[in-house]
Amino acid sequence: MSGAAGLVLLHTSPAHVPVFDALRDRNHPGAVLRHLVVPGLLDRASGEGPDAVAAELSALLVGAGPGPVLVTCSTIGATAESLAPALGAPVLRVDRPMAAAAVRAGTRITVLASLESTLAPTAALLVDEAARPGCRPVAIRTHLVAGAWDRFASGDPDGCRALVAAAADEVTGADVIVLAQASLAGAEDLAVTRVPVLSSPAPGLAAGLALLA
Repeated sequence: MSGAAGLVLLHTSPAHVPVFDALRDRNHPGAVLRHLVVPGLLDRASGEGPDAVAAELSALLVGAGPGPVLVTCSTIGATAESLAPALGAPVLRVDRPMAAAAVRAGTRITVLASLESTLAPTAALLVDEAARPGCRPVAIRTHLVAGAWDRFASGDPDGCRALVAAAADEVTGADVIVLAQASLAGAEDLAVTRVPVLSSPAPGLAAGLALLA
């Protein structure tokens, strides 16, 4: 893939490809996206911890070329970002722009996820963003939506989103709700709660494309 123009997106599921292509077509017509799909990264990171895939991630990022890379998996996002200084190229986790928006929206944040390995990295990201100048400390609650990952893994993303939307509608005492995985995007449109529900693909893609400039 080295040498080709455009933004590289590193995915751990092929289901993300049409999601980001649709966002590109709607919001960034003409932008070039190069998709790299490596499902095994999430399997290993979930079972052994994100650091277990650092060496493989580094090799993938080097091979992706000299330009910026958008990592769409929240479980491995922090590990990927930590490799950026050694690579000399920008590496952005897709959920960072969403997290920045969340800490601006309020101090009481509820995180919804379908995969347990995503909860701790997302909470740590929110704390990191809240530590920036001008931001306030946040109180974070995390919730694993039962059955949602099974729906997604079995090829039923709509069923996954429906479960997550129902969970969002049950949240109380929150200023903002964060959907911890890119695969949950769309649940915010199904939820009827009056609490803002944020997902990562749209702001993450916008920020990734901005790095090309």
